Amino acid sequence: MTSMVVLGLSIATVLLLLGAFLTTVRQDRKGRTSPPPAEVAPAEPPLPAPVSAPPGHAGTDYTDPRTIEVGDRIEVLGSPARVLGAMYVSWQGQQWTEFVLRDAARRRQRLSVEVHSGDPPHLEVLLWTDVPTQGMVPAKSMLIMEGVEFFPIERGTGAFRSEGDTGNPERGLLDFADYRASDGRLLSFERIQGGSWTAGYAQPLPPGSISIVHRAP
Repeated sequence: MTSMVVLGLSIATVLLLLGAFLTTVRQDRKGRTSPPPAEVAPAEPPLPAPVSAPPGHAGTDYTDPRTIEVGDRIEVLGSPARVLGAMYVSWQGQQWTEFVLRDAARRRQRLSVEVHSGDPPHLEVLLWTDVPTQGMVPAKSMLIMEGVEFFPIERGTGAFRSEGDTGNPERGLLDFADYRASDGRLLSFERIQGGSWTAGYAQPLPPGSISIVHRAP
């Protein structure tokens, strides 16, 4: 009887050892066939935010109208023109330039360039078309021009300096009165040194409307 018990324990021990051996072999094979863990790349810091363009910057793809000079040959909305002269005007800390152009039909036009303060500041470029005033005087209230009601937005007297052919003195005073219609159209009156009033409608020009074809020598 004792021999049978001993034999049974021996068989059980052998089975336990065999089971442990087989389990170890399986785990070893599983570890060999499993792909190694992928290496995780270190996290990169985010790129810095792009630096915004300076106020009034026209962009690298566009001609900056502030670089126009007297004598330049330019194109405005695809039409050739020559810059005959310029008036540099200052009023209550504001400054703007009025270029006198001559187009292909030898007509004179005005092109004004001004940086308006704000957040952010913006560049305003206006092409002016003369309109007959017929002796009109800019009123301090609403006025009607060609059937359209215009309301006053700004008026004053600025100092100017002329360069080139403007038809005006080298230095002097410029009276102006600006109006806007309900549809956004602009109307401006000007007179030099207390002379006769002239008027013009303004057409805002988007970026890329002006190109410099040939620089003045």
